[in-house]
Amino acid sequence: MPKVLEFKLPDLGEGLTEAEIVRWLVEVGDVVAVDQPVVEVETAKAMVEVPCPYGGVVTARFGEEGTELPVGSPLLTVAVGSAGASDSGPASGSVPVPAAAAGSGSAPVVDAAAAAGSSASGEAESSGNVLVGYGTGAAVARRRRIRPDAARGAVAVAEVAAPAVAEVVGHDGPVPVISPLVRRLARENSLDLRALKGSGPDGLILRADVEGAIRGARAPERAAPAPVAVASPAGAERVPLRGMRGAVADKLSRSRSEIPDATCWVDADATELMAARAAMNQAGGTPVSVLALLARICTAALARFPELNSTVDMASREIVRLPGVHLGFAAQTERGLMVPVVKDAHARNVDDLSAEFARLTEAARKGVLTPAELTGGTFTLNNYGVFGVDGSTPIINHPEAAMLGVGRIVPKPWVHDGELAVRKVVQLSLTFDHRVCDGGTAGGFLRYVADCVEHPALLLRTL
Repeated sequence: MPKVLEFKLPDLGEGLTEAEIVRWLVEVGDVVAVDQPVVEVETAKAMVEVPCPYGGVVTARFGEEGTELPVGSPLLTVAVGSAGASDSGPASGSVPVPAAAAGSGSAPVVDAAAAAGSSASGEAESSGNVLVGYGTGAAVARRRRIRPDAARGAVAVAEVAAPAVAEVVGHDGPVPVISPLVRRLARENSLDLRALKGSGPDGLILRADVEGAIRGARAPERAAPAPVAVASPAGAERVPLRGMRGAVADKLSRSRSEIPDATCWVDADATELMAARAAMNQAGGTPVSVLALLARICTAALARFPELNSTVDMASREIVRLPGVHLGFAAQTERGLMVPVVKDAHARNVDDLSAEFARLTEAARKGVLTPAELTGGTFTLNNYGVFGVDGSTPIINHPEAAMLGVGRIVPKPWVHDGELAVRKVVQLSLTFDHRVCDGGTAGGFLRYVADCVEHPALLLRTL
């Protein structure tokens, strides 16, 4: 008999707890292969095509387009062929579509006889899915082409196999867990995976299972007061805090509630920086952006003040200083504010930074950034000068330790060489986590950034 497996919405990245169904890529009755994308969802960070880890026939879909589902909710069910079935036709092993599929079309049947799951050749291939919380690291049976059998009104499935589950082997036998993130999370919190019952398919242990066990093991914290509904006057419009807007609200609230932040700022004469940029662009090559120059200055400053390229682990009461700079930058799009991350920014020159900023900005505007390109930042650069404002008090991008804000660069009266002159002036604001350093360190960082803006030749010492 075919086995009907339930595929749940996987963990799509750090901090993402739900996703909205944008477009189904399969219908009930369609045959899917292992790792074939089956649905396009929109998270708070990006549009993602979700691959199914099972090969077989779709027997049900859960959720209409536009529905928001939490991580771990059922997405669809797949009938997977069982090895050793004989070719006895639909009468001997047809599986009707579950009631959950009602309204999604006519109810096809799955030909269990044709759903044999072992490869005659003995060759194997690995599942390629890379989403967090599920996946296959071991080999799966080789798949043959799948053909519809119109004459019998059924779908014949040839040699479709469920992916093998990577396991952590303990003294009492294997533990069904796949994601390295899940294993690391359990290890860092001294959690025995053998004591957990997974909520995923076939008892697979998901990240949500581990996080729930960790919360249960910790001492109960004081419960936060329940939110009080706000009365609305007649004619008021209520806009749901969901998707990206909801994620931004949660992240900013968490930052302000957990991080004791402080802000310092300084005005800087950017005349020489702008002249240096003009000279670089006149020399040809990749156009150099102001953001790239500021990013290069930031990485040089972080090399001198590594306290600001860190995060705080309150569970162990430790400051974790990070080995590399993954530089986030604020990008305003039609979908809202996004923070793409330039990985290994400390190892890039100005030309490389300019090209990467341009690539990520374009991807953000098109809505095609991947979760990997939106996570993992260690420091954020926020150029709010593009909105025509001079200053701001940035909110730290949790769990980072600092953010540099840059205002507009405009001509202003300035004392230069002892005389009043019109110079191009910019305001720089640094918001920092007061747990990782004191004002002297933060002020030293900001002063170094301002000095490099005023005298770009200082950067030559770091190149």
